Amino acid sequence: MKYLLWTLLPLSFLIACSDAAEQGDKLLTQPPFQSLTDSIQQFPKNPELYYRRGVLLYQNSQVGYAEKDLRTAWNLQPKEEYALSMTTLLRQKSPDSAIVFLDKALQKLPNSISLQIGLARGYQNKNQLDPALAICNKIISQYPNQLDALILKSELLQAKGHSKEALASLETAFAYAPNDLPLGYELAYQYAEARNPKALALTNALIKADQTESVAQAYYIQGVYNDKTGAKAEAIKSYDKAIRANYNFMDAYRDKGIVYYDQKKYTDALKTFQLALTISPATAEFHYWVGKTEQAMGNKDEAKLAYQRAYGLDKSLTEAKEAADKL
Repeated sequence: MKYLLWTLLPLSFLIACSDAAEQGDKLLTQPPFQSLTDSIQQFPKNPELYYRRGVLLYQNSQVGYAEKDLRTAWNLQPKEEYALSMTTLLRQKSPDSAIVFLDKALQKLPNSISLQIGLARGYQNKNQLDPALAICNKIISQYPNQLDALILKSELLQAKGHSKEALASLETAFAYAPNDLPLGYELAYQYAEARNPKALALTNALIKADQTESVAQAYYIQGVYNDKTGAKAEAIKSYDKAIRANYNFMDAYRDKGIVYYDQKKYTDALKTFQLALTISPATAEFHYWVGKTEQAMGNKDEAKLAYQRAYGLDKSLTEAKEAADKL
């Protein structure tokens, strides 16, 4: 009887695998995959067909089948585009598997900057900053104006606590691309964090150049600089300008309210945080600051309720729970 059981187990396993394969085959012969599957049957060595079906499968949350198709496309023809898509998929599955794949892919496409940056990002995500930095430096030594490498290098140096070097790398990148608004905003923000007056000059230039809603970032950055340099009244004015430019700029509400709170202007702080909650009622951080402000005003019941709401929305906000428990 035991012998019969052991012989039946592999058979049942094979049947299960067969059923799964059959279901997969049925999936691929149904819309929206059917036409590409028919083409693959006619041209089984065409990598582009596998790639297009893989992308379509990924877009339809069929990750397992997508991986198989993307890998087939890559094996048939090692192209950067295929490797990048494969990397995106593998990162969601396992960061380590993405790094392993990129290492092997670079053996076939050693001059691909995109794959090198992807590998550096993989190391960055695992907090392996030194190998990521080494890749960036290698790219920059060959291509001094490579923006992705310069920007990533700045991020890595910042993470290592080398703020001056990080800022220098960002400045170099912006010197090569002075019309890149997102890069300009990032540089201006880093200036503000460093209390560097260049923050004001750069944001004034950005305000003139940016005719979109994103100009709110410039006013916000001016607020950060003024706040950090002690010009609190100017900081409030800048945060108000950011909010007028973009009514949904939540960071501006938060920092404006904190300035009022630090000045013990609790009524103004509470109004600011409560206004923010009318826009984003599920943001735990604002409930927490309402709690702190109510507590400072002596309203213990209201403070406790606000702290409890904050913790209910975000369990990682343990300081809200601790504050509520003390009340």
